[in-house]
Amino acid sequence: MLDVCPLSALPRGEARRVEADPPIAVFHTDDGEVFAIDDTCSHQDASLADGWLEGCEVECPLHASRFDLRTGAVDAPPAKRPVRTHAVVIEDDMIRVELSTEEPNLPPDIRARLASEAQR
Repeated sequence: MLDVCPLSALPRGEARRVEADPPIAVFHTDDGEVFAIDDTCSHQDASLADGWLEGCEVECPLHASRFDLRTGAVDAPPAKRPVRTHAVVIEDDMIRVELSTEEPNLPPDIRARLASEAQR
């Protein structure tokens, strides 16, 4: 489990980027729910924590694809692939995230860079 921050330190309607490999974004919705997804849009290298939160969806700040925080599903192009979701547990006011073991759906530019680095 990854300790993120106290729940009281993440106001409702806000998000926080958390350094992991790859980074994740933790969202505290206006309804008080907390979700964690991969922070990088599956279309292009953009932080979803910098996007616009509405209900249980976040809109990518670059090209407006929206991702469901509950499932990671994307609603419309240009993103075509979902983002991973991660389990969230709140214990003693601490937000804790259990990172998914599934492969991330990284955008093509990051996948290409990682493949190039692996060949070195």
